[in-house]
Amino acid sequence: MGIVSRLSYAVRSKLNAVVSSAEDPTETLDYSYQRLRDELRDVEKGLADLTAQKKRLEVQRERLQRNAEKHAEQAREAVRQDRDDLARRALEKKRQKRDQIEEIDDQIADLESTQRDLEDEKEELEARVEEFRTKKETMKARHEAAQARTRVSEAVTGVGDEASEVTRAIERAEDQTEELEARAAAMDELDERGVLDGPLGDDRDRIDRELDAERGDREVEAELDDLRADVRGEDAGERDADGDEAVEAELETIREEEEQA
Repeated sequence: MGIVSRLSYAVRSKLNAVVSSAEDPTETLDYSYQRLRDELRDVEKGLADLTAQKKRLEVQRERLQRNAEKHAEQAREAVRQDRDDLARRALEKKRQKRDQIEEIDDQIADLESTQRDLEDEKEELEARVEEFRTKKETMKARHEAAQARTRVSEAVTGVGDEASEVTRAIERAEDQTEELEARAAAMDELDERGVLDGPLGDDRDRIDRELDAERGDREVEAELDDLRADVRGEDAGERDADGDEAVEAELETIREEEEQA
């Protein structure tokens, strides 16, 4: 199983555990994205460690290479001095250094192969992280939009507790207002009819109102008598038939108004 496959499996396992207990899906998405980022940093750290280890092996190889060249020069000088024993010892050390160099070369080759694999895995993981980030932001936006749509729907339809309470408060206020208005109208009507007058002044108030009404009627009758006298005193010869009809119509109008009053 590749590194990315193992990481994906680990992330999926942790994601499933979080989803089962999480209440906010946006937090779950953020957590999963952060875990992928952490795994990516681990891969990058592994690459850095491999690179450092390869550099150390390369430095060690260069040192062994210089020692091997030194032993080769020692063997050559020993032969010039007819010291075959020293030449053999120098050549033996040269061979040991060569063997060590070959082992280091094999280790460096293995590290380079692992490094190439990790770089490929890193690129793939980076692509997945970026893809997940895009999907995460899209999903968060959809979730927030759905929440906003739900809140608006609850406010409009009164499904939410707050909206229902506001509606009930308005209904109670309307009922109380209508009741007060009805009571005020009833009080006005009773007051106009004299029903609400005090017990000591009840008869007197009604009598005063009846006297006032009679007084008003007498004043109207007196004014009407004066008007009739003025009309009769006018010169009948100066009025034509059309004028008589107009006067009669006016008198009839006055009579109707009096009867209605």
